[in-house]
Amino acid sequence: MDTRVSDLFGSLSTQRSSSQGANHGAVGLAGRKSTKIGKKCKNRSARYPKASNNHQPYLPPEVEEGNIEYKLKLINPTEYRFEHLATQMKWRLQEGRGEAVYQIGVEDNGLLVGLSDEDMKASLRTLRRMAEKVGADITVLRERELDYDSDDQHKIAEVLIRKVPDDQQFLDLRVAVLGNVDSGKSTLLGVLTQGELDNGRGRARLNLFRHLHEIQTGRTSSISFEILGFDSKGEIVNYSDSRTAEEICENASKMITFIDLAGHHKYLKTTIFGLTSYCPDFAMLVVSANTGIAGTTREHLGLAMALKVPIFIVVSKVDLCTKNTVERTVRQLERILKQPGCNKVPMLIATTDDAVTAAQKFAQSPSITPIFTLSSVSGESLDLLKVFFNILPPLSNSKEQEELMQQLTEFQIDEIYTVPDVGIVVGGTLSSGICREGEHLVVGPTDDGKFQELTVCSIQRNRSGCRVLRAGQAATLALGDFDRSLLRKGMVMVSPEMNPTICWRFEAEIILLFHAKTFHKGFQVTVHVGNVRQTARVEALHGKDELRTGEKAVVRFRFLKHPEYLKVGAKLLFREGVTKGIGQVTKLQPTSQYQHSS
Repeated sequence: MDTRVSDLFGSLSTQRSSSQGANHGAVGLAGRKSTKIGKKCKNRSARYPKASNNHQPYLPPEVEEGNIEYKLKLINPTEYRFEHLATQMKWRLQEGRGEAVYQIGVEDNGLLVGLSDEDMKASLRTLRRMAEKVGADITVLRERELDYDSDDQHKIAEVLIRKVPDDQQFLDLRVAVLGNVDSGKSTLLGVLTQGELDNGRGRARLNLFRHLHEIQTGRTSSISFEILGFDSKGEIVNYSDSRTAEEICENASKMITFIDLAGHHKYLKTTIFGLTSYCPDFAMLVVSANTGIAGTTREHLGLAMALKVPIFIVVSKVDLCTKNTVERTVRQLERILKQPGCNKVPMLIATTDDAVTAAQKFAQSPSITPIFTLSSVSGESLDLLKVFFNILPPLSNSKEQEELMQQLTEFQIDEIYTVPDVGIVVGGTLSSGICREGEHLVVGPTDDGKFQELTVCSIQRNRSGCRVLRAGQAATLALGDFDRSLLRKGMVMVSPEMNPTICWRFEAEIILLFHAKTFHKGFQVTVHVGNVRQTARVEALHGKDELRTGEKAVVRFRFLKHPEYLKVGAKLLFREGVTKGIGQVTKLQPTSQYQHSS
């Protein structure tokens, strides 16, 4: 991590903009607003210019792995060829965990050749037959004309293939929602998930609040979850038309789970816990157009970057401002994103074409940062954000998913509830392995470092029943009449065959992002490692007596309350007042061997 990330946590008024960073328009062929590609030319060398030209009609060469497939044309294939194409589509869908993108009219080396209208229609008919055979639907994302020296019009098409879900195994992406207090985070989520625009006085956000004081003040203080689904054809599935959560899960092929986090500074520990514990795939930073980058906005941006969560930005409340005010806020964001500590490439989304391109580039390159400008009251540009969510691919591929599933079961506990007639229920994320109903696990560590046996009675994902939970999925598990006093946030439920490392002391390589004075032995901080959140004392700084802002060191910490389950290589974030730092666990000092008790 670049030491200059610490600028985001320091003084909010002394930042200087950097002239470095690429123009947000230079994000590739598809980012241009025009649907006309290429110019009339005399020969083939002019028709396919070299890579140095910014306007060349080409795409990157096709890659064998991944979920993107190039096809020049698909016209009247033989039966054998059709079977081969269907098998190939099944492979691409598996690589994209249920989603694939086909570029029609494109050669394998990336050259945009294009097809006539008749050939394009025939190719799309074949593609639709292939999708039906493998149990998927197709959606044409966009068609573009290639204007060369020929009088005939040639087109290329970009098509999204999405598998129809079975047994609740829809594609699930988690998006953490960040931003300063009163920036419009909860209102935006209410509009997306309820399907109705806001009335300008916060009506859309009322269903998201969990506590009375949140409704009274209009400020989120806890972590809440909201879902937005898309079916196999790309249509939105939400709570409109009086749907329940169960119906949304049944009809959706892709689910976006929003983790609504608190914006007020006094709830910062809750926000950090949501970022570290729930393992979001992406972060959405909401900025109010009329107030700009204020309050905790810069700090939330720094937290997402420190934890290496890909981030995109939504500028809300554009209906309250003039066009010049919105442009000033966007320019302010672009300056911060281009600073050396960020090194991001801002990409302003103005058209549907931009939104499609941004979704694909965003997952491929962590430096791309899409910026949306919208209103939750008028609905302006809201459709562009929906298109972005519909196409946004997962970060991990099927191979990584399978490797995690083959490991022993490990479920981290983030929430604990007592439900009438059900008993104790724990919520969290399955880090590795597979969990089934009736499975026998052990939970811990307790204050004395032991693990207790338990049985998983039932599983729910997104408020509907589920028999099998796979690695990377979030869910709630019912534990029956298990003693709640033995449970706390930060525990793990693991397979009895696992030999978890329990420790009071651990070492970490850290970088001090911001500290008013000097960081030294004996200093106490709140440490966040995954779902673990506990006060720890600095026992030693290897090779140094003290640390100042921006300096690195290997530090030994000791937990003050009880031992914890940690893993080497886990990301670490610590704080105390204005003091903040990040790092990575490098060494564990287990105080006792894993103990198993009934």
